[in-house]
Amino acid sequence: MVESCKDRVFRYTKYVEHAIKQLGDVDDPKLREIVDLVERYLKDSIYYLHRGDVCTSLSCISYAEGLLDALKKLGKIDFSWPPPDISPRKKVLVGGVFDILHPGHIYFLKKAAEYGKVYVVVARDSTVVREKGKKPVFDEKTRVEVLNSIKWVYEAFLGEDPPNFRKVLEKVRPDIVFLGPDQTGLVEPTKKGIKELGLSTEIIVLDHKLADFSSSKIKQQIKESC
Repeated sequence: MVESCKDRVFRYTKYVEHAIKQLGDVDDPKLREIVDLVERYLKDSIYYLHRGDVCTSLSCISYAEGLLDALKKLGKIDFSWPPPDISPRKKVLVGGVFDILHPGHIYFLKKAAEYGKVYVVVARDSTVVREKGKKPVFDEKTRVEVLNSIKWVYEAFLGEDPPNFRKVLEKVRPDIVFLGPDQTGLVEPTKKGIKELGLSTEIIVLDHKLADFSSSKIKQQIKESC
């Protein structure tokens, strides 16, 4: 499979992250200022990549790499670039409503990202209304936009109504489907879709969620505080 430009730039950011982690504490104020600039370029690159602006993302990460290489040649820092087999990373598929994003959602996405690139299928407004009896606070396009701005998310996109597990699996062809502890009801439909498509996808269920965080509780707290 030919690697896309987005995947190549994503891998590029991982190389720079790998190098930065080796630096440790930088005590020299002037040197620290340059390393901070490298880290800001890295963050900007990830931001633009998530926004779909691959060219700007590539420019930012190139600046970051250039500064690191210059400091290394001057003998100011020491690090090694990672071996080529650091990527490609596995594709990890998750799904949900993700209305009123909270620390529990971030924890879930962060844990999923430990396994690879996270693809998020987001529930349609009409699906939420049918299954929960009320509209989400944020509409579907806003929820996708917010998710695509999160560091742990590689790509978020809208699902279908009614939900079509097989079609989503066919689109992403994930190595892993990562489910929350409250999504165990999706295990069997997911297994069925995996079997029908002849995929070797692994299903992983998070054993626990971050305590005391849920969109429903937050909505109730907002009502009570008004």
